[in-house]
Amino acid sequence: MTDVSEEDWGLWRGFVAMHRQLARELDRQLQRDAGISQADFSVLVVLSEAPDRRLRTGELAELLAWEKSRVSHQVARMEARGLLERTECDTDGRGTWVGLTTDGRRTLLGATREHSTAIRELFFDNLQQHEKAAIAGASNRILEHINPIACEIVDEKGMAGPRPVRRTSAA
Repeated sequence: MTDVSEEDWGLWRGFVAMHRQLARELDRQLQRDAGISQADFSVLVVLSEAPDRRLRTGELAELLAWEKSRVSHQVARMEARGLLERTECDTDGRGTWVGLTTDGRRTLLGATREHSTAIRELFFDNLQQHEKAAIAGASNRILEHINPIACEIVDEKGMAGPRPVRRTSAA
């Protein structure tokens, strides 16, 4: 038996199908209009929101929800195309910074207008305001539950990140 109701399974299947189709369409749009993949775009966005437009490899992996090996391969491909640069960490000889280059920023800026339009047309234009609020609330709770480390990185660095930055009141 299962602890998930038929109704919930239907919701889950619909969510997964919507996510897959949306991701496919957005990836096609990025490839067509900007010549980059969704993975490229994701890395560029996360780094553009980071202080000094750079992060340690492990932080980048947490924020993308990728394995470090995937990040390493993706960064190597993007570095070869001049979009990113890797530098050694001054305080930790084993650590590496991944930073956005001028060409990386230019590529991101060039891709963002059409990509933003596609996101609006494919996603936001199909939602009512109360649905947007419900999705935002659920996303924040789920992200905090499954990856609090990524949420902490966002908070510590003051990034826009995967969810709104939690504000703590001064005592």
